[in-house]
Parts: sequence; structure tokens; C-alpha cells
Amino acid sequence: MNTINYIENEEYKSGIIEINRPEQLNALNNNVITDLKNQLDLIKNSSTIRSVIIKGSGDKAFVAGADIKEFQHFTSQEARHLSKTGKIELFDKIANFNKPIIAAINGYALGGGLELALSAHIRIVSTTAKLGLPECSLGLIPGYSGTQRLPRIIGVNRAMEMILTAKMISAEEAYRIGLVNYVVSKEELL
Repeated sequence: MNTINYIENEEYKSGIIEINRPEQLNALNNNVITDLKNQLDLIKNSSTIRSVIIKGSGDKAFVAGADIKEFQHFTSQEARHLSKTGKIELFDKIANFNKPIIAAINGYALGGGLELALSAHIRIVSTTAKLGLPECSLGLIPGYSGTQRLPRIIGVNRAMEMILTAKMISAEEAYRIGLVNYVVSKEELL
């Protein structure tokens, strides 16, 4: 099974990348990170695609974090390497992409999923979205630069609260604090 699906919307000249691991709540693993990076490399040079939408498959999650099953037996060196390469090769690529990238967030955007959304230029959430950095409750820090991007978007005080409490917030709260640009119904998300 492909970890991502890609379609082009000719009417809007958009590329839609769908993370396709609904049974795992679209959790990030090495294959997803590599496939997203490779798809963005193809889109970057397209003369017909003017923007990109990243979404999760199914109704439950945009991306509900990292795939713990894959990472749980990593050595600290392997974990650092994954964090560094994922940040540089994917998350920084999204943040600095030559075309606008929109995160269309349905359901959970947790941990690495929220960090993926933070890398996008625009974040749109459905009314049922839940966002947060729950790994902080385990004594882990966000590995893909969430501790740097979050304060730039919502301010230091609110970011500190989200990081230190590891609380999940609703779509409405995310909009109120400036974390997302729009809250829409599920039907309107794309």
C-alpha cells in the first residue's frame, strides 16, 4: 500500500497529497517522510501546480504523531538521526517551499502531525480537529522543530503552556489563539 496518494486538481491548479495510513491514524514513519519529501520534489518543478494541500486519509486524523512501533527500538543515535533528517529533508522543505502549502486538518494533529501542520504556510481545520503535543507528557520534546515554530505562530506564553501541559486543544481554541487560519465543517475542508 502506498503511504501517500497524490492527485492534481486542475481547476484550482493544486496538488493534493493524502497521507494514507488510516489504520495507524496516518502516523509518520520513515516511508511516509520519504514519500512526502519525494512527492514535494516532483511538485516543486511543476509549471502547472501552483499550491499544495496536505491532508490525512479518513476522518479520524490528519497525522496522529510518529509511528511509535517503528521508533520504539531506536538507539538514541538513530532517533537523533531520524529527527535531524526529517526536520531538514521534510519539515524545513515544507516551510521553505516555493509554492504555498496548506495543511487540511481533519481529526487529530498530534506530535509530529502538529509539527507537520506548523511547517505549512496555512492551516485549515475541521470543527472536529484536536491539536497538541502529547509527547511532552512523556518527557519527550517535539523532534521536528515544533518548539521553535509554535512560539513564532502563537507567541511564547501560549506555546509554553501547550508544551509544558501537553494539553490538546479544540479547533475553536486553535483558531482563537492564532494557531490555525480557518475552522470549517468536514465537508468544506478541501
